Amino acid sequence: MVRGLGVLAVAGAVSCARPPQPPRLKGKADYTVRIGAGNVELAPGRTVSTTLYGGQFPGPLLRFTEGKPTVVDIYNDTDTPEQLHWHGQTLAAEVDGAAEEGTPYIAAHGRRRLSFTPGPAGFRFYHSHLTPGGDLSGGQYSGQVGPVYVEPRHHPGAYDQEVFLTLKEFEPSLTRGQETDADFLAGAHDPALRALADTARAQALSRGTPPGYEVSYRAFTINGRMLGAGDPIRVKTGERVLFHVLNGSATEERSLALPGHMFTVVELDGNPVPKPVAVPVLWLGTAERISALVEMNQPGVWILGDLSDEARRHGMGIVVEYAGRSGQPLWVPPPLFRWDYRVFAHTDATPAAPDYVIDLLIEKQNAADNGFNVWTINGQRFSMQSKQPLIQLHRGGRYRLRLRNASDDVHSIHLHRHTFEITRFAGTPTAGVRKDVAMIGDYQVMEIDFVADQPGLSLFHCHQQLHMDFGFMALFHCS
Repeated sequence: MVRGLGVLAVAGAVSCARPPQPPRLKGKADYTVRIGAGNVELAPGRTVSTTLYGGQFPGPLLRFTEGKPTVVDIYNDTDTPEQLHWHGQTLAAEVDGAAEEGTPYIAAHGRRRLSFTPGPAGFRFYHSHLTPGGDLSGGQYSGQVGPVYVEPRHHPGAYDQEVFLTLKEFEPSLTRGQETDADFLAGAHDPALRALADTARAQALSRGTPPGYEVSYRAFTINGRMLGAGDPIRVKTGERVLFHVLNGSATEERSLALPGHMFTVVELDGNPVPKPVAVPVLWLGTAERISALVEMNQPGVWILGDLSDEARRHGMGIVVEYAGRSGQPLWVPPPLFRWDYRVFAHTDATPAAPDYVIDLLIEKQNAADNGFNVWTINGQRFSMQSKQPLIQLHRGGRYRLRLRNASDDVHSIHLHRHTFEITRFAGTPTAGVRKDVAMIGDYQVMEIDFVADQPGLSLFHCHQQLHMDFGFMALFHCS
């Protein structure tokens, strides 16, 4: 039976059993991560100072083994208590790395030892999970982003070379302006959601309220280097290259294309797709990851870069150089393409029926907090003091979140400590695409399903830093 739940605690939930935890080991840790101030040379003569992992950007690639207990020491060499979130892994709340869930802070100039069993397999990452608000030096505006690869039992096809790419902007500043429509996303808009947003916008204008703050950037990088400043990706004709792409941005959706080449998407957020499909462009919301195979069959020197001319001019690209080829790298716009999760889904399957349905309406209050937009879920702005809104879950239940975006912004929806399945996207049902972050476009409806199998608190939020910092969060509780 399907039941609707509001954003209030529901009495009578059944206890979730805690999964067995690996022991805390003595002696030397398997991995060490140091959080500290450092410099990133974006290009010759252009350096930024920020907070880093291991003194570099991106942070060191951590390769774990699925199911093998691991011990990690995290040293915080800064003056600020920190949180390190193991994004995309199903870990205990005290390890996951979110204060909202109760994870202890890593004290300033302190150390925290973590013991956990990595998983699920695939491309994950680690990042800071602070809420800096209007401080554009903290949280994900900093350089605290690093890739994680949990080695799977079976790899996604044969390949000759594996390349990890982290997309990231630097030198942020606050600007005033409206979001543009997300015309890169496929799918229909809901007229009722647009009407809600139009009414809220008209009311703000009638009060003389200017548009709320957004964030812009002066430097765009791949693996911490602006286009042309770093070493090229060197390939040979006939090679198959597996690209693991992470959008490490605090606020921006990013695209990536390689002229004359196609990307065969094999994994989304580290999870194998039901139907690998070749596409000309990759689109990633904040914190999304894509693993895609590329056949190197167009010899030359090319720019692998963002579709936006302005983004590439400011550095969002990297050179791909075939063996025996030289000269200026070339950029050719790819064919028009709209990103659609349904392309990679089962075409003849329907998702399992949920046990419970939770409706979540996303709305924006324009410039309502000292010029910053405030975000609400079912009319509530998240409060760290009250830990509200709080949604109580029943053990083992299959939940469907019906997300309705009554705003002109794209939201990258993230659920901690779970993997969810997209079951309806922009008007049509779908099945089999499993993720931990998914973009919902302006005035769109998306449904995602998950099983409540993680005890304790799990944070649900938009991964766009400005959105989560100013209200777009909720907690799920399995107790």
